[in-house]
Amino acid sequence: MCGIVAVHGRAPATDPDLETMLDALAHRGPDGAGAVAVGSSWLGHRRLAIVDVDGGDQPLSATDGTLHLVGNGEVYNHDELRRRLPAAALSTRSDNEVALGLYRAEGLAGLARLEGMFAMAIASEDGDFVALRDPVGIKPLYWAQREGATLFASELKAFDAVWRPHVEEFPAGHAWTPEGGLTRLLPDPVPAAAELRPLGEDTPPAVVLEAIRDTLVDAVERRMMADVPVGVFLSGGLDSSLVAAIAARTLEPGQQLHTFAVGMAGSADLVAARQVADLLGTTHHEDVYTAEELAEALPDVVRCIESFDPMLVHSAVPNYLLARFAARHVKVVLTGEGADELFAGYDHHRELTDPRELHAELVAGVEGLHNLNLQRADRTSMAHGLEARVPFLDLRMVHLGLSLPARWKQVTPERREKWMLRQAFDGWLPAELLWRRKEQFGDGTGASAVLREVAEATVDEDGFRAVRGHADPPLRTREEAAYWRLFREHLDGVDVEETIGRFAVA
Repeated sequence: MCGIVAVHGRAPATDPDLETMLDALAHRGPDGAGAVAVGSSWLGHRRLAIVDVDGGDQPLSATDGTLHLVGNGEVYNHDELRRRLPAAALSTRSDNEVALGLYRAEGLAGLARLEGMFAMAIASEDGDFVALRDPVGIKPLYWAQREGATLFASELKAFDAVWRPHVEEFPAGHAWTPEGGLTRLLPDPVPAAAELRPLGEDTPPAVVLEAIRDTLVDAVERRMMADVPVGVFLSGGLDSSLVAAIAARTLEPGQQLHTFAVGMAGSADLVAARQVADLLGTTHHEDVYTAEELAEALPDVVRCIESFDPMLVHSAVPNYLLARFAARHVKVVLTGEGADELFAGYDHHRELTDPRELHAELVAGVEGLHNLNLQRADRTSMAHGLEARVPFLDLRMVHLGLSLPARWKQVTPERREKWMLRQAFDGWLPAELLWRRKEQFGDGTGASAVLREVAEATVDEDGFRAVRGHADPPLRTREEAAYWRLFREHLDGVDVEETIGRFAVA
């Protein structure tokens, strides 16, 4: 996991300070930095060393010096892809380097073979340039175009005030070249309508449950790839507990799996996580935080996730504290993001009694993950130089989950949320853990109520009425207004308290 900055073309009147942009991403790559000017392009990189720790510094260069690459993320099928390339085409064990070999040998078609979570830019001396992002948008990438230059970076905060009004999120699964513009290159995570299986059974047959189990097991095993220890964020809920149970089975004799949990004293997540860790025999770490620590972290978290959505903030603050805690012990963690979107785990899914409406909602949930839960997971982990991997969002897992009939995922008096996923792993966990009812992360850790109270204390009713219309769409609550103020001050340097409305000070 790393941070990247890239530019193709130059606009002298508005050239940003590229080194300053790269410095703004230092938290994403504390292990090293590098940059290279390549013809009309420039590539910069901040490195978090995970695969080929000694030999994988970036920018990476093709063995003949014709191409250069910066990448953020992991290519999980890099061993398989290496076998397609002559040995002379690669000089390191870096998983990202296979992208250089494939692009040189096959062009964009070669890059379409990459599987994993990544954002990359490749450039050559003769003006060749391509930027791309993984199909689900697990790894962030933003871009802006003005006056003949195209600028890319891993986070919004890297862009200066001149460029920021032009910044957009780079679309998942797409590639951009100067000649061809923006095109979809990587597979769409949502199966085409023709691929949806119109199976008539009211209950999924055993072969379907087996496919769910085997696909998730394979996804977790692929994400154990690292030259450094890998841990698991363990809330004690279904998703993270299954990931931990699978990860524990992949270890060699004598190896230990590290699991991590946070919460307020006596919170449900801490209790459940401890039970799962004891069952699996992991080396378990837990951090009990206070309401004061939540309040102290709040401004940093809003700036970190670059969002003011209250639900995102509620889960991001404990996630931020969890990542800070885990980063003292490991560089990589597995998380449970994506399971709720694939198997209908949220409360609002219960209200959708028409299977077609439920399926549409699940599709929308997967398509929106890149700027909600995945944005939270990436920013809160990378703020502390920690890589978060998401097995449920393996492309095979997403395709399988969204190809299953939605009626199998509906909650009924006889079927709890994510019933299919629970059935698929029957016997992997004790029943009281396998069938534990879902809680939102912010609720399970005891954070939501505290954060709501802290935020509302900083904005009075007059201040809320004054500012609510300055956001699009309008702000909904005093709590959201408080987070919006922090967001604006971070990104725009705007002193909202002085320029817009009146805010009370707690």
